[in-house]
Amino acid sequence: MNMHTARRLLPSTAQLAAFEAASRAGSITLAAKELNLTQSAVSRQIKTLEEQLEVELFARERQTIRLTSAGEAYAREIREALRKISAASFNLRANPRGGTLNLAILPTFGTCWLAPRLPKFLAHNPGITINLATRLTYFDFRREALDAAIHFGPRDWPGAEMALLRSEEVIPACSFELKNQYGFRTAADLKKVLLLSISTRPNAWDLWFSAQTVAGGPGQTMYFDQFATVAQAAMVGVGVALLPTFLIQDELANGKLVRALNLPMESAERYYLVWPSERSTHPPLIMFRDWLLAETAADR
Repeated sequence: MNMHTARRLLPSTAQLAAFEAASRAGSITLAAKELNLTQSAVSRQIKTLEEQLEVELFARERQTIRLTSAGEAYAREIREALRKISAASFNLRANPRGGTLNLAILPTFGTCWLAPRLPKFLAHNPGITINLATRLTYFDFRREALDAAIHFGPRDWPGAEMALLRSEEVIPACSFELKNQYGFRTAADLKKVLLLSISTRPNAWDLWFSAQTVAGGPGQTMYFDQFATVAQAAMVGVGVALLPTFLIQDELANGKLVRALNLPMESAERYYLVWPSERSTHPPLIMFRDWLLAETAADR
């Protein structure tokens, strides 16, 4: 598509807002109330949009409207585009002299490791705003209003650049009471209790038992979607969890968790900062990346 055609097909924001409101409300009347316009004004904006696109977006039946199949698909795209425009405008208004970094984080890494350190970064970079969003797995930067992400896994993210942050050591951890009850002495002893794991690492216990040369794999395993809930379950005695040591230092120090066995294993995956190539020169990202690399180096 050439630039002339692209501009010809670019509707006005007023047209898109009218269409999006009507598609969501399923009513011209409700859309008009939401936008503080007259019904005729909303109808006119939608009709002009249909004429410009040469596509019928609504099927009109007496006093009601219903999205066509083309209208449904277009509404999904437009709603996300308007959300991004709104977020960009909000960020600019909130911080007109600085910059904004929209960062995807892993929940426990963000809560236990990153959040306590962020005040130091913000204090040294007062013009920068950081917005955090939770993402557990890969996503497409082209479809998300995100500048970068904290990623745990292999060094593989299509279309993105990556900086290594740190490795990870995991240990079997549990409550003092559970350890005292079972008196674990060997890796095989852990098969006597319920094993706790995170669903994004379904083979973690298999790898750990294999590293301890224990045949047969783990016994009964319960899965959770976040490390925070895995750790909490371990603290109250539900079972033994395989947890990253750097994320449970406080719990080990205050006795809420103990090492079921002092048999650590280094994970094959690593933590990375990931960003799309086109954001490489984004000033807030550059400053955050440099700071984060220094922090993780000091913490190893």
